[in-house]
Amino acid sequence: MNASDRTPADLLRSALAADPARPLITFYDDATGERVELSVATFANWVAKTANLLQGELSAAPGDRLALLLPAHWQTAVWLLACASVGVTAEVGGDPADADLVVAGPDTLEAGLACSGERIALSLAPLGRRFPAAPAGYADYAVEVPSQGDRFAPFAPVDADAPALVVDGTEHSGAQLVEQARADAAALGLAPGSRLLSGLGYDGWQGLSSGLYAPLAAGGSVVLCRNLDQLGAEGLEKRVESERVTHTAR
Repeated sequence: MNASDRTPADLLRSALAADPARPLITFYDDATGERVELSVATFANWVAKTANLLQGELSAAPGDRLALLLPAHWQTAVWLLACASVGVTAEVGGDPADADLVVAGPDTLEAGLACSGERIALSLAPLGRRFPAAPAGYADYAVEVPSQGDRFAPFAPVDADAPALVVDGTEHSGAQLVEQARADAAALGLAPGSRLLSGLGYDGWQGLSSGLYAPLAAGGSVVLCRNLDQLGAEGLEKRVESERVTHTAR
């Protein structure tokens, strides 16, 4: 990837320039049987739409803090990169009461109501389906995002040295995040074209790195598996073979 990249959004732009058609995230939920594959171009389109929603509709700006109350999921990855594109600090599992905005899933809707700012709810249903009715106090992401623009430009340049991510109580700037992701990719032996299968959650740095940032930094891709413990050893072996997995993080 480009050695001058200093933010996660830079990493995504470099991936898009290098090979937009290659897979970036292949997501499985072994509790529902869902499988979704997103190319770099498709993922970048979701990121652009979500960043436009953040900046344009929700009036988020650099320095704002967003409590991200979502599990390991392809849409969570989209939100992480959208926040990085706008300059919003994503606080994974953060306290909604202290956040400017909150993004919640079906299991965290009640907790998210503590946020006095904008609230977005995701159903996390297969195919990104909307809720039957928007949860009280929330806007439905699946309703709001489709009409957003496919191209994104921040109103203000994103400062690579400003806080970009908070996880495990530790704050990372965009530049620190990229540096650590590159170091993790090297430690894992990732290279362009590598396919890393991750069954780790997004509630800690190791899961976020193996499930998104390290493969992105290396020019590889991730097979992100939620509820992997329900698959079984034989099923896992078949998945590793069918998805051409080269590395695993479980």
